[in-house]
This record gives sequence, structure tokens and C-alpha cells, in this order.
Amino acid sequence: MKYDTITAQPVIEAGRFILRPLRKSDAGLLEMYTSDRRVAEATRSIPHPLPPGATEAFITRARANDRVEDVWVMDGTAQGLGDVLGVIALKRMEREQSEVAYWVAPAFWNAGFASEALRALVLANPLRDRTLFAEVFQDNAVSARVLSNCGFAYLGDAETYSVARGARVPTWTYLRKLD
Repeated sequence: MKYDTITAQPVIEAGRFILRPLRKSDAGLLEMYTSDRRVAEATRSIPHPLPPGATEAFITRARANDRVEDVWVMDGTAQGLGDVLGVIALKRMEREQSEVAYWVAPAFWNAGFASEALRALVLANPLRDRTLFAEVFQDNAVSARVLSNCGFAYLGDAETYSVARGARVPTWTYLRKLD
């Protein structure tokens, strides 16, 4: 029997679910959710339509020993909520800083899962960061509220490219000091 091994990354308790590393077996649900235009267009990097193999490539990158981003699945199995509720990630930057990004599957919107995941990640601080950054598209006030509710402070306006939208999108940038 071959086991699905995961490189060292902690499992984090988040109340109604856990944050756990990605598994190869998550591919089906991840593909279903990220194929949704609403999810893709709320991110910088998820293309729409989702090309064949994109989900498997994402999982492979997230599980690599030399990865620059740690990705956790919001897994509510123990509470009967589902294997994949969404995803939250920390991308390493210089000087003990990371950028946080997240998305929640549309079936679970407006249930507080993004806030719960972000609070748990901030509390655990698995990369021992001193500062976390995040950016949200200016047409996504819900994500901006998640950041504010989790202690992130507004830093300024910027813009970034969204693959799904095929355009530059205005953003709000936030930061959270952890020391």
C-alpha cells in the first residue's frame, strides 16, 4: 500500500474545522470549486476556465519540499461539514513576513469560515512571521471585512493582475503585525 505523505506542515485547529495540508485526494473538490467563475475571479492566480491538469499541478507545488507557499485546506469532516470548505495559504516573503490568501467554496459563503480560518492561522503563526500582508480586490468588500475583523489594518490602494479576469484589478492592501 502506498501512503499519501505530506511534507512537514502543521494541522491547525480552527473551531468548526481543521486546517490541514493538501492531499492528492482533494483534487476533485478543489477542481470543482476553482472551476466556478466566482471563485476564480476573486483571486489573482486561478484561471477561468480552469485548464486540464491545473489542480494537480497546484497540489504538487503545494506539497513540494522546496515550496514557497504553505497551503491548508479548511476540512470540516469531523463536524460533518465536508472535506474541502476552502483554502488558506501563506506565501513566504523576506524578513519574517508572509502574504496570506484564501478562498471559500460558494456553498459555504456567509458562514464565517474565512474569518475562522484566518484567526486560527494568525494565532498559530506556523511560519513564525512578524508581519502578515494581504490584498483583496476592491469589489470584494466581504474579504476586506474578514481582514479587518481579524485585526488587519488597511495599508493602501494598489492594483494587481487577475488571470481569470484577464485584467489589472484595483486592490486594497492590509497588514497585521504579529510581534
